[in-house]
Amino acid sequence: MNGTHPHTPHDPPSTPEENPPPSDGHRSRRTVLRAGAAVAGLGIAGITPSAQATMAAPAGKSAAAGDYLVGRGVADATGEIAEVGMMGYGRVDQQAQGLHTRLRARAFVFADKATDERVLYVVVDTAMIFESVHQAVLKRLSEKYGELYTHRNVMITATHTHCGPGGSSHHLLYNVTTLGFHEKTFKALTDGIVEAVGRAHDDVAPAELTLTHGELKGANANRSRDAFERNPSDVRSHFPDAVDTQTSLLRIERDGRAVGAVNWFATHGTSMSGENRLISADNKGFAAYHWEREVEGADYLTDTAPDFISAFAQTNAGDMSPNLDLKPPTTPADFESTRKNGLSQFEAAARQLDQRGTKMAGGVDARLVYIDLSDVTVDAKYTGDGKSHKTSKPSIGASMAAGSLEDGPAFPGFKEGENPFWDAISDSIIYEASPELREAQAPKDIFAPVGAMNSIYPWVQEQVPVQLLRIGQLYLIGVPGEVTIAAGLLLRRTVAETVGAELRDVLVAGYANSYFHYLTTPDEYDSQQYEGGSTLFGRWQLPAVQQTAAQLATAMKEGKSLPIGPVAPDISGKTISLQPPIVLDAPPLQHEFGDVLTAPRSNYRAGERVTVVFAGAHPGNVLKRGGTHLRVERKDGGEWRTVADDGDWSTTFRWERYGVAASKVTVTWDVPAGTAAGEYRLSYEGDAKPLAGDPKAISGTSPGFSVSG
Repeated sequence: MNGTHPHTPHDPPSTPEENPPPSDGHRSRRTVLRAGAAVAGLGIAGITPSAQATMAAPAGKSAAAGDYLVGRGVADATGEIAEVGMMGYGRVDQQAQGLHTRLRARAFVFADKATDERVLYVVVDTAMIFESVHQAVLKRLSEKYGELYTHRNVMITATHTHCGPGGSSHHLLYNVTTLGFHEKTFKALTDGIVEAVGRAHDDVAPAELTLTHGELKGANANRSRDAFERNPSDVRSHFPDAVDTQTSLLRIERDGRAVGAVNWFATHGTSMSGENRLISADNKGFAAYHWEREVEGADYLTDTAPDFISAFAQTNAGDMSPNLDLKPPTTPADFESTRKNGLSQFEAAARQLDQRGTKMAGGVDARLVYIDLSDVTVDAKYTGDGKSHKTSKPSIGASMAAGSLEDGPAFPGFKEGENPFWDAISDSIIYEASPELREAQAPKDIFAPVGAMNSIYPWVQEQVPVQLLRIGQLYLIGVPGEVTIAAGLLLRRTVAETVGAELRDVLVAGYANSYFHYLTTPDEYDSQQYEGGSTLFGRWQLPAVQQTAAQLATAMKEGKSLPIGPVAPDISGKTISLQPPIVLDAPPLQHEFGDVLTAPRSNYRAGERVTVVFAGAHPGNVLKRGGTHLRVERKDGGEWRTVADDGDWSTTFRWERYGVAASKVTVTWDVPAGTAAGEYRLSYEGDAKPLAGDPKAISGTSPGFSVSG
């Protein structure tokens, strides 16, 4: 997250049942996509022929016996795409105006055949997993599956895209830029997660798991080098270039064929800029999309169980930026930067398909506890100075208000590092911090004492979950925030030493289950860069989490259970929603809904952009989760067959008001290399709201145009 986050109508989002799969005439889009995949995917990636054969081999009727039972599932989790504040950069002006790529939830069930013990791991294209979402998903899983999926064995993580819709939190701080809580976005997100889990649950079958590790350079940079250099030499020497280059892949195989993969690599979801106004899954979302759709040919509109599902998960990415020049990206150059970074993550993961790696053995296990992070006494074993210390009530530092200058600054008048002028002003005029708070937060210049503000209204979460999952030799430390690589290393060392694991097999799973902002080492905290100012609970926050991780690891090693601790309260009844409702849609003067306002040319070549403008309606009326707002269709005999939709990288969907109640919808298609010659057209699917009653379906279709070779 960059900057602070000082967030409609209750029409339910569309479900796949409301948007039934298209007829068989639409299914040839897979063939069309595969025609260019050799250039767009495998050829670029440099994957060996044997790996290509492994990926492309048809799945058998029955799964070969493996050591585990594994299920995979993917579902649409896209919320509102227009007139909703986007989450991540903390910019009031970053209001969504359309869609570039859909956001998806990917779920994986891992079960031990011998004991029936299982864990559920979920990766979602969203900025953060707030406690609101965590609570809602667990409640629905409990209603559906009883005690099978619980706090203890479910880990829900975010890819941390900064270009998704906001408003899904119940805490006020994250809804300031979105005019409060957005029920539609919240429901789409939770519906998508639950649907992905359901598909993974139904997909459970014998499988083999292999863990591999590689190195990926040129996909991240340390945006907080001054803070990193304050760490002890044993930490700095582990990252000679101040970046975490480890890329890890958990491969899922049935009948000797890879049917799924989960990759972990540390880089921020900030390839798309704060200037962008289209909902986007950013670099990790592109990597997963590219592997599933452009390489493996999945059709998200028709395939509820694709042959191959991949997730690109976050780890300790707190100070890792994808912007190698350490300058904020700009639009439209950020589209290519996003594709390039995502492609490099895909290539690094796909190269590991041929590696022998570690065949997973042993069981699966999980532990989770909630801790009141505002009141933890940390043992001297973890503080580094031989003394015990306490955490404090959360406070935002002035350097957090400054934002990360490398990925996108926030409020003017603030800077990273010391802000003595603000500290003096705030302490003498706005509020007076207690000596205890000042001591625990020092040397932070306190911008907002959100812990004290919590007594008036819930601004931020204080009771937070820390989790440990084991899948064979792999250990995942679930941390509800943004962990720097140095802080991540200390956590990984703590768990690895406790359970006797290889360090490289212990990973931080950041952005997991809830959100408490950043986690820096005490040495990094002292420099009060953006990350330190965003470490809310003071200098001893990492040692407190480290102490908790050690307790989880010890309990897991000894086979003991732990009390869950002070679970975060349900505050869903306290949400505030200020977004004005959609009152009425009307077509432009002298036009009908669906009319083409700007027609395409008659002929295009690969690499050119097709643009069509339609008389449309507000896309917030029906979100079309599991469906599409647009189609690119190719004429095949007497039928039009869909070859791309609004989830594809090659398309964009832009919405803008046209007068008072009218809307213009601009659909674009960048004709991919390798597109088959023929006649094509663009179509639009929307829903218009009358003054009274439910929205009515509308549509429009462009004149045909040819694509020549």
